Amino acid sequence: MPASKNPAIEDYLKTVYAHTEWQPDPITPSQLAAKLGVAPSSVTEMVKKMAAQGLVAHVPYGPLRLTDAGRERALSVVRRHRLIETWLVREMGYAWDEVHDEAEVLEHALSDRLLEQIDLRLGRPSRDPHGDAIPAADGAIATEPFLRLDGAPAGHTGRVLRISDRDPEVLRALAAAGIAPGVAIEVGNADASGERVLVELVAIDDGAAAAASPVELTAGAAAEIWVTG
Repeated sequence: MPASKNPAIEDYLKTVYAHTEWQPDPITPSQLAAKLGVAPSSVTEMVKKMAAQGLVAHVPYGPLRLTDAGRERALSVVRRHRLIETWLVREMGYAWDEVHDEAEVLEHALSDRLLEQIDLRLGRPSRDPHGDAIPAADGAIATEPFLRLDGAPAGHTGRVLRISDRDPEVLRALAAAGIAPGVAIEVGNADASGERVLVELVAIDDGAAAAASPVELTAGAAAEIWVTG
């Protein structure tokens, strides 16, 4: 079975890619094992297979980096996953906190023809429901400057780019507060303990920001949000 059609290898490649999509440090084997919920010994064996196929560059006990071939295959899987999530929300009535696990299964099963038809029907979307960029069929992917909300200084105004889909409860809470990709926010001061961050939702009208009701976020929730830099 080709590596690109091996579900286990696809999951590894996607995880290695996603680790560095929103921060610069490469993933270590122990981090990869934790993210995938597998034993370190399983990661060791799989990394050897992927290295032999020219998909990753790795030295013993060191971090993993995708080769050009590995990145190409990773982006193909990422494209499938994010298009499926978008399709489930737009066409199938799923909420954005419900789609990740479904997409994990379907991304390995859909044919290229069906995926192309889904992409076409959706109007070639550039981002999924969580704000993650959807790679084009040729692997091109849009990027722009960003910072994580828990590291943004007070007074910073930016548009929400992406919200991690790691925790469905956080997604539901943020949706209830009106915070979603595309929403403009202004960062207020953290509380004295550093455990909460105050943000204001702002609406841009003729170049002026009109403040809405402030929203108090836990530091954990703020760490799941990326905004324009």
